[in-house]
Amino acid sequence: MLLWFWLVTGEKKPGSMSEFWLISAPGDKENLQALERMNTVTSKSNLSYNTKFMIPDFKVGTLDSLVGLSDELGKLDAFAESLIRRMAQSVVEVMEDAKGMAQENLLANGGLKEKMKCLKIDLTSFVTHFEWDMAKYPAKQPLVSVVDTVAKQLAQIETDLKSRMVSYNTLKTNLENLERKSMGNLFTRTLSDIVSKEDFVLDSEYLITLLVIVPKQSYTQWQKTYESLSDMVVPRSTKLIAEDNEGGLFTVTLFRKVIDDFKTKAKENKFTVREYYYDEKEIKREREEMSRLLSDKKQQYQTSCVALKKGSSTFRDHKVKVTPLGSPDRPAAGQSDRERESEGEGEGPLLRWLKVNFSEAFIAWIHIKALRVFVESVLRYGLPVNFQAVLLQPKKSSTKRLREVLNSVFRHLDQVAAASILDVGTRSRNSRVSTVRSASLPGRDCPGTVLGRLL
Repeated sequence: MLLWFWLVTGEKKPGSMSEFWLISAPGDKENLQALERMNTVTSKSNLSYNTKFMIPDFKVGTLDSLVGLSDELGKLDAFAESLIRRMAQSVVEVMEDAKGMAQENLLANGGLKEKMKCLKIDLTSFVTHFEWDMAKYPAKQPLVSVVDTVAKQLAQIETDLKSRMVSYNTLKTNLENLERKSMGNLFTRTLSDIVSKEDFVLDSEYLITLLVIVPKQSYTQWQKTYESLSDMVVPRSTKLIAEDNEGGLFTVTLFRKVIDDFKTKAKENKFTVREYYYDEKEIKREREEMSRLLSDKKQQYQTSCVALKKGSSTFRDHKVKVTPLGSPDRPAAGQSDRERESEGEGEGPLLRWLKVNFSEAFIAWIHIKALRVFVESVLRYGLPVNFQAVLLQPKKSSTKRLREVLNSVFRHLDQVAAASILDVGTRSRNSRVSTVRSASLPGRDCPGTVLGRLL
């Protein structure tokens, strides 16, 4: 059985993709020797990096229930992949001022051994060092119950994601609407950040100050004619308070009873009276609302000081890539819990939630893949349960040769099924080796089927 999936890992460079194949073969002596031959050939030819993919023995139940689980796990796999993509995209959206740091926040923390839970585990390391989480998904429970636990966990994460992103997007939309008001030309933009109390005659029973937009080429004409556009215009009362590429905003003071006449004469001279009445309380409210929305939006992510200040240590041969929390000069093992927790204080609640739950969803997704390998292997190889799963990470440009090696090494299992490795459109219940399919990503011509890709 062969299963493909992709990850965007940033291992070699930000956004780089890693391809993984999960295969399983019967656990008898002949096929274990075949796995050894495969490992020897792929290692010598530098075709792939291979590791055992350990899956616990589950309570199988009936074959009928396994057939139902096979279909359910296929749908759950696609749902988990979709959820992870949305969460990754949400991280990018929330970190809009630091999008280049988003990849560093997409991790699988707490997924390896207990002693490593204080470290930041990158996605590739989690996959290549996968261990079943017995505490979260007890293998002693019926297989149906384990799948149900994973499904409920992902459903709850999706519900929370929708709720939190709706709130964030509402906040973002309100802020954009306010920002849009402060943009544009003098005819449309808000004037609350331009005018001041000193520009107006206020609280007068007879006098009023109007705002007039004058084309740039008509500045001289305005200065010469504004006092004669109507009776009762206060002499020398005009002042330029703002301008853009098209024109300027002038004040003019006149008696209230000639407003309509002044507007008519101004229009005839291609001067536009902007309807605006100074309200200090409204201006204060608008400015406070803008400040509040800016603050609230920023506080939703407040980019982690860990991501901004730290690099990551990468070890060769697919050893775990980690970034110790805390001071760069102090080993992670020497930190107290309080020191480690304080590193997260620079993060806003939404980014913190996305990081934690992205990790949870990703870990659940890889467990789903382990469940799929188990169920499909039992259906193909029969009972009692006896198979070995192996994770392959093909080297670049070696996938075609790797498929040929697999086809050759495991041809003895079933000639038809072995051939189906080269035909990813084939899936047969009667085959001993076959591919587990999922929808391929649009616009990407890759070997096999793509079961997972982040970002």
